[in-house]
Amino acid sequence: MWLGNRLRVLGLLCCDGAIAMLCGLAAICVRFGEETQAMLNEPHVWWRLLLLSGATMVSFFLLDLYNLGAVAHRTPRLFEVLRPVGQAVGLTSFALALIFYLAPQMKLGRGVFLLSLVLMIAVMGGWRLLAAWVLGRRELGERVLILGTGEDAVAVAREALQRREAGYEVVGFIGSDPQLVGRSLINPCVLGVTGEILQVARRHRVNRVVVATGGMEKGLSLESLLDLRLRERLAVEDAASFYERLTGKVSWEQLLSRLVFAEITWTKRLYQRARRLLDITLAVVALPLSAPLILLAAVAIKLDSPGSIFYRQERVGQYGQIFNIIKLRSMRTDAEKDGPVWAAKADVRITQIGRLLRKLRVDELPQFINVLRGEMSFIGPRPERPNFVAILERSVPYFAQRHLVKPGLTGWAQVRCQYCASVEEAHERQQYDLYYIKNQSPALDALILLETVRIVIAGKLGR
Repeated sequence: MWLGNRLRVLGLLCCDGAIAMLCGLAAICVRFGEETQAMLNEPHVWWRLLLLSGATMVSFFLLDLYNLGAVAHRTPRLFEVLRPVGQAVGLTSFALALIFYLAPQMKLGRGVFLLSLVLMIAVMGGWRLLAAWVLGRRELGERVLILGTGEDAVAVAREALQRREAGYEVVGFIGSDPQLVGRSLINPCVLGVTGEILQVARRHRVNRVVVATGGMEKGLSLESLLDLRLRERLAVEDAASFYERLTGKVSWEQLLSRLVFAEITWTKRLYQRARRLLDITLAVVALPLSAPLILLAAVAIKLDSPGSIFYRQERVGQYGQIFNIIKLRSMRTDAEKDGPVWAAKADVRITQIGRLLRKLRVDELPQFINVLRGEMSFIGPRPERPNFVAILERSVPYFAQRHLVKPGLTGWAQVRCQYCASVEEAHERQQYDLYYIKNQSPALDALILLETVRIVIAGKLGR
């Protein structure tokens, strides 16, 4: 049986919500005994239980407990599972206490709240321990056979092996050279030649065949693949599509063709036209809400180091147009006296308060003004400085293509990898940016916004 990555996450999410609600219901039963039915007939009680369930799922998400790479373990340890669960329940209790203060009518009341939290730690801990063990089972993974033995095939297999939590198990390769049979390319070996693909697929209980060849392998026809798909009911997929779905990046090898032939639906066209209105609406709402935080940060910057509170810096926007980005100053005023320098993890140029502002992304808040001006969008590739763009366009393939869309406050590359601090990191970042340009949609944008909130709260990825 194969459980896809999204199905696993959805299963965890639904079970966590259901368990939280059941714990709240059990707490009501324990607290009120024979009066339980009367309590359940009260008008707002089920809304309160839904609130408990929703707050729990949001807390688990913010603490990255739906990251299957961190959740799935073949031999989970009790403390490693219970510690994050306890932290999530603690965050839930804090959030609910704040909500109860602001909306007293939503209170669970009479000790039910405390008892439900105790039950959640016990029951949720046991459930998550079981889930970690179950999700770590190889038996639940989709068994993948890779057609091809070249560099593309090895690259796809390597990515799948590094992301076992995605639910794929590479059983081996199929090639056209009989001398390669039995030879290990990375870890799985070549299991047979193309003429034996049907027998190999049956013998190894394959669920999916990934075609990773520049052309059709010798001894294999399209009819053979069609036979695998229809008679054996196996999924047959090209390597570029599989790589994108697995990594969230565009493959360098087939980058241009994937972008050129990407389908542009009417819904995507409509969304792209509505983006400007959405950006303006969000910026108009966000700017006044963030004003107190910007003011507090401005005071802290002034007390921490001499110099201006804000600074402007040239960046390259859509279609290569230059604009001035607005940020709260997080570096010393003489940070670039010798010229532009890449950001670094332990950058000595950053002030003490600047380090905190970057970690929480508070230094980015004034860029709502850039959004209102139309120079940026909420979501898109991170705008780079003209000096670095000149370097990266010579070093990174298709780097200029990222300027086809407006740069963003946050984006797919920003939530998937660190800030760009070198030409080498820019290569991987470019793959994420082009994936976003190709697959831009409301669902992907919503995911990016949720991931951005989680990262800010967790304090990750800040440089």
